Amino acid sequence: MAEVKLEKITKKFGDFVAVDAIDLKVEDGAFTVLVGPSGCGKTTTLRMIAGLEEATDGEIRIGERVVNQVPPKDRDIAMVFQNYALYPHMDVYNNMAFGLKLRKMPKAEIGRRVNEVADLLGITEKLKSKPRELSGGQRQRVAVGRAIVRDPKVFLFDEPLSNLDAKLRVQMRTELEQLHHKLKTTTVYVTHDQVEAMTLGSKIAVMKDGVIHQYDSPQSTYDHPANRFVAGFIGSPAMNFLQARANSENGRINLVGKEFRLDIPNPQEMDIQGEVVLGIRPENFSGPVSDGENLVEAKVLVTEPLGNALLVYADCGGEQIVANLDPHQTVEIDSTIKLVVDINTVHLFDRGSENTIL
Repeated sequence: MAEVKLEKITKKFGDFVAVDAIDLKVEDGAFTVLVGPSGCGKTTTLRMIAGLEEATDGEIRIGERVVNQVPPKDRDIAMVFQNYALYPHMDVYNNMAFGLKLRKMPKAEIGRRVNEVADLLGITEKLKSKPRELSGGQRQRVAVGRAIVRDPKVFLFDEPLSNLDAKLRVQMRTELEQLHHKLKTTTVYVTHDQVEAMTLGSKIAVMKDGVIHQYDSPQSTYDHPANRFVAGFIGSPAMNFLQARANSENGRINLVGKEFRLDIPNPQEMDIQGEVVLGIRPENFSGPVSDGENLVEAKVLVTEPLGNALLVYADCGGEQIVANLDPHQTVEIDSTIKLVVDINTVHLFDRGSENTIL
């Protein structure tokens, strides 16, 4: 195993900067997830670690070795692709054994490794099957198995679950987490799915426009987002954003918007004045109520009963919000409701820079 360290890594395609001088340290044995919208640079970053793309600038280290000029086959990494990349004319055994054969490994050792990993992944009975005879989940297990048998220093995963249906994705997430717990191999995993990132990663790097906006544990990223982009990207349903005017005094911040007036704590007594953006997660609403303090008033547009929750989409002074409420109640479409805000969980963002204020 080995740590992966990127220092000021940049990748340009002509004049386009795909990755912009990022720093990233993946500790030995850690599971780090690069997450962000399409085009944010996460896959390009992974491909530079693998050696499939050459960095325009900066330094890539795997363990103690700088690998910028080291070919992919000599980096001691194993990559799992989105499309599985299995050889259709080979059976499962030979797909998993292929890389070991190229290394001229003894036949007995190849057999031991393949059978051991096939047993670990529950695909022993499929070793003589061709890829076309396998389900999507089985193909993904073969692709993962082919990586495991190589016993690399680093695993690289490029959106490996995106071709699977929703139920199978959840199952495979669990299996990948269990595998990492057993193998403890340094892993860098790319996804656009923030739920996948939150559930799998010991740390997540949230990317946008070739820049890492936050690199932290999933829970810390959720609780303390660095800016409005991170706050809106991490969490499902996404955080609500409302325009507000702030006035701070006596350890409190008074926030006034079109359909709300909130009085929130200001424990550090920060001087926050003027126009801000208020962030409220859907689960930090409760109600509806008839009256009280720290309320948001909104007109109901759509409701989504999910069994374990009731999602209410509503218009709040021309801005749409979503509230995650107790499902054992009836909320009528087109009705005007008042929702209580948990004032200890709200976030404030600077309207210009969009960085977190509170």
